[in-house]
Amino acid sequence: MLLLGPPVLLFALITWQVVADGPLVAADERLSRALVRPDRASELLADLGNVQVAVPVLAIALAYVAWHGRATGTDRWWLPPVAGILTMALVPALVAPLKEWTDRPGTPAVPPAVGYYPSGHTATAVVAYGAATLLLLPLLRSAAVRGGLVLLCSALVAGASYGLVRRGYHWPLDVAASWCLGAVLLIGLWLLVSRSSRRRSAGTPSRRTGPS
Repeated sequence: MLLLGPPVLLFALITWQVVADGPLVAADERLSRALVRPDRASELLADLGNVQVAVPVLAIALAYVAWHGRATGTDRWWLPPVAGILTMALVPALVAPLKEWTDRPGTPAVPPAVGYYPSGHTATAVVAYGAATLLLLPLLRSAAVRGGLVLLCSALVAGASYGLVRRGYHWPLDVAASWCLGAVLLIGLWLLVSRSSRRRSAGTPSRRTGPS
């Protein structure tokens, strides 16, 4: 719960400011005007948050995690991939009603419309790349490889976030709010999988484990 507190509180603060058109919104708009420079590079980076790009990456990771768990005879090997699928499914389930409720207009760089808060592309990138990383890390023995995977995940999320703001697809607060939302979902995924793993290690031996 201590881990969940900061992102939940920060998300609540940002959402309150957006709905109430508070001082953070004015600062957000000034920051956006300073950052927006639409170009091809920012558009390509923003595409890292597309469902068609991020979700297949997660699907490949989940398939490997499932295969590895079953091949090694892990009890409830199906739980991590199923938890990953459910975590990803929560993104549109949460983002869509928030967009409708906040009804925030887009930046001057996009056609007039509403429903830009929070950023669905950012949430997709955070959860897809983040969940893939969280579930693959326990399977990697090399500290260097684990560190490289975390850096790659961070680079993908940062690249998508930067591209969305630079291209003008989203205000910076839209992106920041989705970082918080994604963090909450990933913490929930980590807690579920880690607690299940601890219960297995404290319980009966695996069906492939016998006397030596």
